[in-house]
Amino acid sequence: MDKRTPVSAIMTVDVITVAPDDTMDKVQVIFRDHEIHHIPVTENGKVVGIISESDYLRLQNSFSLFKTKSSEDYNDALMRSLLVKEVMTKQVAKLRPDDTVALAAGFFRENLFRALPIVEPNGKLAGIVTTYDLLNFAFRD
Repeated sequence: MDKRTPVSAIMTVDVITVAPDDTMDKVQVIFRDHEIHHIPVTENGKVVGIISESDYLRLQNSFSLFKTKSSEDYNDALMRSLLVKEVMTKQVAKLRPDDTVALAAGFFRENLFRALPIVEPNGKLAGIVTTYDLLNFAFRD
């Protein structure tokens, strides 16, 4: 494993994103239908936040636990009324495509992050790198 490898070599480029004014029911569908754990929030292609599956699950845990029809309807109405910008993490650490996997590993270790958006010099989202991507790179056959 070459620690000087750029993160662009291991990042995911087909990134599912949401907008700040999307509602949380869209996030709910994405987490349900895709095996991902982080969704960058973009505005005009630029990263303005991120929502983790942990953020989403923490929100869900505040809902009614009753499984009645009226409780389920109430929970669904809450998801349709909450905006992504009300839930997202606004201060997001980001890397550039030419930053190294060693730098990414350092960010993950020091900050306990599990995903980092990769942005072009103009601020546009280029991809995302996760701890899973880094492990795959480090232990590939």
